[in-house]
Amino acid sequence: MIDFSIFYDEQQRLLNNIKLIHKRYLYDKILWDERSILITGQRGVGKTTMMLQHLKEHFGKSSKAIYISVDNPYFKNISLYEFATQFEKYGGEVLYIDEIHKYKEWSSHIKSIYDSTKLKLVISGSSMIQIHTEEADLSRRVRLYRLANLSFREYLEFKDITSFHAYSLEEVFRDHMSIASNIRAKIKPLMHFKEYLTNGCYPFILENNQSYTHQLIGVINQILEVDMPYVTNIKHSQIDKIKKLIYLLSTSVPVKPNISKLAESIEVSRPTLMEYLYYLELGSLLNSVNQKARGYGVVSKPDKLYMYNTNLMQAISHNANIGTQREAFFVNQIKSACYNEAHLLDDHLLLSKKGDFLVQNKYTVEIGGKNKSFEQVKDIENSFVIADDIEVGFGSKIPLWLFGFLY
Repeated sequence: MIDFSIFYDEQQRLLNNIKLIHKRYLYDKILWDERSILITGQRGVGKTTMMLQHLKEHFGKSSKAIYISVDNPYFKNISLYEFATQFEKYGGEVLYIDEIHKYKEWSSHIKSIYDSTKLKLVISGSSMIQIHTEEADLSRRVRLYRLANLSFREYLEFKDITSFHAYSLEEVFRDHMSIASNIRAKIKPLMHFKEYLTNGCYPFILENNQSYTHQLIGVINQILEVDMPYVTNIKHSQIDKIKKLIYLLSTSVPVKPNISKLAESIEVSRPTLMEYLYYLELGSLLNSVNQKARGYGVVSKPDKLYMYNTNLMQAISHNANIGTQREAFFVNQIKSACYNEAHLLDDHLLLSKKGDFLVQNKYTVEIGGKNKSFEQVKDIENSFVIADDIEVGFGSKIPLWLFGFLY
């Protein structure tokens, strides 16, 4: 007999501390009425808070919904499937399941719950989870969403500086002068942008600015030391080598990585390094971008590697290369804005032979400081310079910070 009162008591304690004032961009995009939802994303981006906000807003103190975290020792002795079936028998309708990646054979349990009950499931897990590769064939049972780190726009809202709505990529390229002018009329974008690049990508910035970097290092360690061994076959003994790899990448300049030298530097084979890079990108610690000419989704060798966001770069190395930082921000915001768009081939962002990037197979962009010239992209249709340290652009020159308003 399961004592559900233990879980309801813990749930109410959590809900008492949950505020509804600040919600992530994804909250209003999720189709919460779907039968089964899986929200993935890096640690610290707000998955748990978003689930609890939805529970609080729609169920309050009702016993029809219950929140559980399956890393609770309780689930060492009782199966998730058994818990769910008992919950339904006692009138339960919606089961919120957190940290699903920490439950062994989680996919088969979710499949069985889906097939044997009428419960609605709202699940969260590490971004390393790949439901399309699960043998239980969850891909047709579960609607997958991925939650990114805070955009620059969200940071401004979470810090109670001011609120703005998001703009599409097409709007930014087409109307950047009027958009940037309207934003500048309300805030000093460059002042806040510099702070965001260092301390603005995670919702826990609201808790304590002084401990932000320590919390961020904790996030990195949790991903590497806890999540990665749970989800992959990588052994704990290899984690220090992966940490060294991350440090090397966080301090590098924006050039194509020499895979053989990187492998030699951390004393692993080339295939092992490629495996590490694959999981680090799944775990939202790295972003890779490939050349258009090499095809789509090439996994054999990434053409360029960046830390997932600039906060990670700053936390690991206080002297991060400014050029790398600018490109890492741009890559992060473009990729994040496109996470939940349905596409067969991911061609939202590719490296360009002329200029730095090709965006949506249409816009060629060169990224640099405020004095960056058009030399490398001249005579190219739909080409732009994305410049740091400017408030408002002109013509085909767009301020870098404005790409933080895509979601």
